[in-house]
Amino acid sequence: MPAIAKHRRPRRRTTRVLAVAAGLATVGALAASLPASAGQDGAADGGKDGGKKRTVDVQLLSFNDFHGNLQPPAGSSGQVTEKQADGSEKKIDAGGAEYLATSLRTARKGHPYSVTAAAGDLIGGSPLLSGLFHDEPTVEAMNKLGLDVSSVGNHEFDEGAAELARMQNGGCHPKDGCFEKDRKGKPKQFEGADYPYLAANVTNEKSGKPILKPYWVWKEKGVKVGFIGVTLEGTPDIVSAEGVKGLKFHDEIETVNKYAKILDKQGVKSIVTLIHEGGAPASQAYNYDCDSPGAGDGISGPITTIAKGITPKVDALVTGHTHAAYVCTIPDPSGKPRMVTSASSFGKLYTDTTLTYDRRTKDIVRTSVKSANHVVSREQAKAPDMTSLISRWDKLAAPVANKAVGYISADIPGRGATTPESPLGDLIADAQLAHAKSLDPEADLALMNPGGIRSDLVHKASGSEGDGVVTYGEAFTVQPFSNTVNLVDLTGAQLVTALKQQVSGANQASPKILQVSEGLTYTLDMTKAGADRVVTDSIKLNGKALDPAATYRVALNSFLAGGGDGLPELGKGAKPLVGADDLKAFNDYLAANSSAEEPIAPPKADRITVVK
Repeated sequence: MPAIAKHRRPRRRTTRVLAVAAGLATVGALAASLPASAGQDGAADGGKDGGKKRTVDVQLLSFNDFHGNLQPPAGSSGQVTEKQADGSEKKIDAGGAEYLATSLRTARKGHPYSVTAAAGDLIGGSPLLSGLFHDEPTVEAMNKLGLDVSSVGNHEFDEGAAELARMQNGGCHPKDGCFEKDRKGKPKQFEGADYPYLAANVTNEKSGKPILKPYWVWKEKGVKVGFIGVTLEGTPDIVSAEGVKGLKFHDEIETVNKYAKILDKQGVKSIVTLIHEGGAPASQAYNYDCDSPGAGDGISGPITTIAKGITPKVDALVTGHTHAAYVCTIPDPSGKPRMVTSASSFGKLYTDTTLTYDRRTKDIVRTSVKSANHVVSREQAKAPDMTSLISRWDKLAAPVANKAVGYISADIPGRGATTPESPLGDLIADAQLAHAKSLDPEADLALMNPGGIRSDLVHKASGSEGDGVVTYGEAFTVQPFSNTVNLVDLTGAQLVTALKQQVSGANQASPKILQVSEGLTYTLDMTKAGADRVVTDSIKLNGKALDPAATYRVALNSFLAGGGDGLPELGKGAKPLVGADDLKAFNDYLAANSSAEEPIAPPKADRITVVK
């Protein structure tokens, strides 16, 4: 497995210092807690320490799940919900690198101690402008907007560990080469990330050592804050097998606690964890009160368990993965309040957290931690350097991106749908079944994973193509993963098992409802628990009950064919046949079934009956 080399060029900021090499032994003991009486004003011990004010406010700016959205996301994917004073809710257009850069730069003004961090999935699942170039444009944008450090997320592994190493260290793509030329007309090398990617809980299966730095220490005028980066332990369940080949993913709590002890031993008492795992907020409004009626009562999901298990040595958690917005106070194992934040996705929000640092104890005054999410408004000025970056890459992408591939009569919600079954999910499943039938006329049905649908199809023109026109770039944004459409044989009993795995086992807490092709119908009873949510005798294909003993020819993408999304039964298919990539299947379907005169209407999304 390729190691991450040290950077070859000077840091953008002189305050950046990389952590020591990975693999150190676990040492140290629990740090003493700072008495609550030590206030922000430095009044304790005369308010001075060695001629300096005893406490100093460190500004922590953070975001997560950017997913290469350099341009403002379209439709509902580019909106945040804001709760108004009267209790009503308002939708606000937000996001885009030009505005995120402006927001962060404005926020930093007047804060001499400021550090910017991210909680993973900066790349992967990206729109064409970034994805076409293996996310080099996004890494360049992160360098420019002043990102200091990031954890990895599951999508950082979409193209495997070797490609992630290239994102860190630079160099041209091994197959596609260099995308730009320098002033002399020679291939221009991709420079890689100025910020360290942290992956404390991802190790090489053979060596047992972390594939990336496990932690990093930010330093500024004697102030030190350590950052530990982890991704969710379940990454192998939601990334293609090839992407995580040769890697082992470890328990988040155990890993963070291990490296918190190491940092403590080194004298770093102020610690922030960047964790690519999240929760489900009680409200979709970014500014709801997560601590009502009590601390952390407004959030549920995996992050709550993790936060309660991570050592009190850690002072704050910056989280991600669920694309949700929250600022919550979840008690640590000792019962003390601790800030846990997430800033939605696609650069629509950023979190501003104040960490009051005590120079004497070298720790954060936990009772003084304050945090809030802020909208990345599109009404502010654009950052000129980001505009220039987007324009430069857009010119390279334009010949491919602007080609019309189909026509729609109205918005077709996918990522932005509010129901388990989405109109765009149905359309994609139908497209994959059509492609499968071109390979094998005996194909019966298609299944599509919801996480593979990255956006909506929006009727309003995004450029000069005209309303209702679907461009290649827009279709790419919907399906950017280059999965193949595969055909396998599954028995009726296996299909029932797979449908039940959507809502049980690894998916019980957070169901992953497969999108289904026309003809497959069933009832999903969400008033029940676990596998019982799928009503077995309601499952029908073309109006006939599914026969447990019969064999069905099923189309599904290569990710699902490998048992992805916690659906191992789908990985047991027989007689596999590999077709074209899913984007081609989708574009071919749009071309064959739509025209300017007869655009495709949004499917009704009525194949799954949901009981609530």
